[in-house]
Amino acid sequence: MEIREVLAINLRRLRQAQGLSQEELSHRAEIDRTYVSALERCVYAASIDVVDRLATVLGVEAADLLQRPPASPDDDVAPAE
Repeated sequence: MEIREVLAINLRRLRQAQGLSQEELSHRAEIDRTYVSALERCVYAASIDVVDRLATVLGVEAADLLQRPPASPDDDVAPAE
């Protein structure tokens, strides 16, 4: 999983968990709503400053937005031949 995908998954999950729209999150982080949308769709790579602003609004550390999800047991299973 690429780091853009990790950011996108974590950003969307945390935003939705707090009941924030993309518009509200972008307003609080002082970035454009379309940029938040693009980040959640893996279109753009965020600068470290943007990651930090988003994390601050979401009440987490910037590193939390870049934390890969734990591997599921299915990830270690080789495909059947």
